[in-house]
Amino acid sequence: MKRNIFVIGLDDFHLDLMRRIRHAEDYEFHSLLSYEEAINQTQRFSFDQLLEKAEASLREFPGSVDAVIEHWDFPASTMLPIICGRFGLRSPSLEAILKCEHKYWSRIEQRKVLPEYTPRFQAVDPFDDRALEKLEIPFPFWLKPIKSFSSYLGFRIDSEGDFREAMRKTREGIERVGAPFTEVLKYAQLPPEVAQIDGNHCIAEEIVSGLQCGVEGFTYNGKPYVHGVIDCVKDARRWSFTRYEYPSVWPQQVQQRMIDASKRLMAHLGYDNGAWGVEFFWHEDTDELALIEINPRISQSHSDQFIKVEGASNHEVLVDVALNREPDFCHDRGKYKSAAKFLLRKYNDTKVIRVPSARKIARVQRDFEDAVVKVLVTEGMALSELPNQDSYSYEIANIYLGAQSQEELVHKYRQVSHALDFEFADGKPVEDIQFEWVRY
Repeated sequence: MKRNIFVIGLDDFHLDLMRRIRHAEDYEFHSLLSYEEAINQTQRFSFDQLLEKAEASLREFPGSVDAVIEHWDFPASTMLPIICGRFGLRSPSLEAILKCEHKYWSRIEQRKVLPEYTPRFQAVDPFDDRALEKLEIPFPFWLKPIKSFSSYLGFRIDSEGDFREAMRKTREGIERVGAPFTEVLKYAQLPPEVAQIDGNHCIAEEIVSGLQCGVEGFTYNGKPYVHGVIDCVKDARRWSFTRYEYPSVWPQQVQQRMIDASKRLMAHLGYDNGAWGVEFFWHEDTDELALIEINPRISQSHSDQFIKVEGASNHEVLVDVALNREPDFCHDRGKYKSAAKFLLRKYNDTKVIRVPSARKIARVQRDFEDAVVKVLVTEGMALSELPNQDSYSYEIANIYLGAQSQEELVHKYRQVSHALDFEFADGKPVEDIQFEWVRY
């Protein structure tokens, strides 16, 4: 009989990726909650109600529930350990997940084990009119919610005016994610210094900069492993991500330092039986590393790249760990030496007049072998209607490509992005923003 694997917020695109892991023929994949319910929430929602619905679906399932996994951010990430705990399934603890996701708690733990990599930070109550007076971090600094995603409500603060404007926007929007995240906290045992910082708080952080990279790994029965290092490349202004490229082209000694630090950190957090990702800045001139954040999951944004280079999706790690089987991932059986997910962007709000037709997309995917194009906008919509965007740009489409070199990869992207032929009300094409090049 096939093992029943439930995936929180599973959609058709990722189902296809999951069917490319080893032993996929032995599994039946099921969606636990729809993508819209679990991921694409555009309004304030109730975490408790989502959890109740997910649990009811599992209890009503007529067969065995052999594993529950997820590859998304909140609320799926924090729902996982609660559900698995109730059904006797393998997953990290909720407290370990929150030590990654609660940005303030995470910084406290990072500082304990990796102080040299942890920037200065301080909790901020955005509803406190005296919040700026209480700040001990000088300008400039980053201000962001203690729980967010895709840089939503994240701001660089250079002056008192910037702070006041960021507070205005934060007060308007923080409760959409902050309120349900506060619901989650009541399920966990929190230390006193964290218990008072609920989901409607922010964190101010010292600005660190450099090239950005992510270490992706997993912990199995108490031992952390790393299965990939991925370059997270921004535009030349370092405002928005333009691609996630695998494998990393950073110097090996820098990659090894990140890998060692990631393993130490995840062991310190008590994170076990789950996948994770740790992101770093590397400053080329000083050779210094700085921790950015921890994600308690694989990145579904990296799955296609692993297929193209390694021959299998990183979902294989999730399933193996959940079924108590030690993963043996990274097979070097893919067709390409390099692969990336490109994020096609526009940097000003405008109305979408035309998107590429299904026939056009099919032609592009036929002309560029193994290319995958996902359009994220629809005709007639304003870009400002897109949910969960960063503060500087709008994500128009995702383009997944493989190549035998970085140069070939970027050349393919430019050809594909131009061929898609979007049209906008401002009369301007999608900006061809200069990439932040990474070569070693």
